Parts: sequence; structure tokens; C-alpha cells
Amino acid sequence: MLSVETREKLAADLAEAERSRVPISPLTDAHPDIDVVDAYEIQLINIRQRVAEGARVIGHKVGLSSEAMQKMMNVDEPDYGHLLDEMAVFENAPVQTDNYLYPRVEVEVGFILADDLPGAGCTEDDVLAATAAFAPAIELIDTRIKEWKISICDTIADNASSAGWVLGEARVSPKDVDIRNIGAVLTRNGEVVAKGRSDAVLGNPVTAVAWLARKVDGFGVRLKAGDIVLPGSCTKAFDANPGDDFIADFEGLGAVHLSFE
Repeated sequence: MLSVETREKLAADLAEAERSRVPISPLTDAHPDIDVVDAYEIQLINIRQRVAEGARVIGHKVGLSSEAMQKMMNVDEPDYGHLLDEMAVFENAPVQTDNYLYPRVEVEVGFILADDLPGAGCTEDDVLAATAAFAPAIELIDTRIKEWKISICDTIADNASSAGWVLGEARVSPKDVDIRNIGAVLTRNGEVVAKGRSDAVLGNPVTAVAWLARKVDGFGVRLKAGDIVLPGSCTKAFDANPGDDFIADFEGLGAVHLSFE
């Protein structure tokens, strides 16, 4: 367990790395005793600071939501980060690649909540009842750690490596699509680079959202009506370079587009 002063110093280092676009060494190199609670508290220090400066929390993302990723990071549950309004990117405006350090894209089924979710006791039924719509989504991930050499505590402290997100125009009711069986195809510059299915996310993305609601409750955070939730990627992440044009197309859910310059 780290001291409050050390947590604040590491949070400041991460914030400066994001502002300056100069990555830092893994937090775990200098602080091998850091634990998951430390990491979430470091994340929250920076989120509270950005909110104090005018940003709004408009949702959350789940990371490490596939069995393969959990094994790679040697963990037995996902992690989460915050989505801020200032992190939004848009289908009709190319992303400035040099605003990021090591940008990558992930393909996700986005959830838009109509009602608040319960906390510690949240179930999958609660999630479905509270979801207004699913939407095609791309998450823009990045790391402020040199060359993506991250451990679980590094990525949690770094807002679960989240950097941006975009939703496509389609909105589909949970009553009109089987969330466990949505196929997704990702193209880059017109070439298919990945195919996946929504059940790659813990077998059911709804499971990831219910886990998230229970997890954040322990940190005094709740998922609220109007929030966007990204439950995890249907495919592996892909590096984004200047000139890249990505389209994620979902069966029964429409498509979402993101380009880089």
C-alpha cells in the first residue's frame, strides 16, 4: 500500500505525461509494492482533478474483459476507467494522431443507460432493464506508459488506458437484438483486419456492465441514467497511424467510423 503522498505524485506524473505527450516508465518499476487499490485511487485523483477543471464524467469503460487478456495480465477480473466528455472523438472529424502517444482502436457494443443502476447487488437483469439502447462504438485507447509495457496496476492508474470514444448513429433496443450474438467486422483503409463477436466479452457484455456497477460502488461511484458504458472489445486492439480510416460494422447494430490524420 502506497502513501497518500506517493499516490498523488504518481497521479501527477501520469497527468503530465498525457499533457506533454512524453511517456513515463511503468509505475511498478519504482513502486513494486503498488496494489490495485492504490491504482484505482491514483486514477480517481486525476479524474477528480479534471472534473474540478470543468470536465464531466459521462460514463465508464471496462477493460481486460476477455479471458485471454486476463491471463496475459495475470488477473482474474476486468478493470475499469472513466469516460469524460472532453475525451469524445467524432465520426465526421479526423483524430489528430499526435494528440496521443500510442493510440489504438477497439471494437465495442456501447450501452446507453436510461436509468440508474444499483451498486453492490447489480444483476444482468438490472442492466438490461436500465439500458435504453445499444450502439456501435469504437474506443480509442492509449497509454502514458512507455511502449505499452504495462502491468495491471499501471493500466488501472492510467484510467484503464482510455483516451477517447465514438458512438455510431444507430440506437437499438435490447429487446430487438441478442446482445450475446452480435458479429463485428473491423476494416482499416478498406481491408478487413478483424472479425469478432460480442460474446468475446465475458461471454455476454451485460455481464461486464453488471460487474462494473458492483465494482465502482466500492469506490463511491454509481452508473447513472444517461451514462455511456463500453463493456470491452470484441476483437484485439489495433494501432492507429496517420491516414488510417477505421470502420466497425456490427450485425443488427449498424456501423461506426473513425479516421486519423
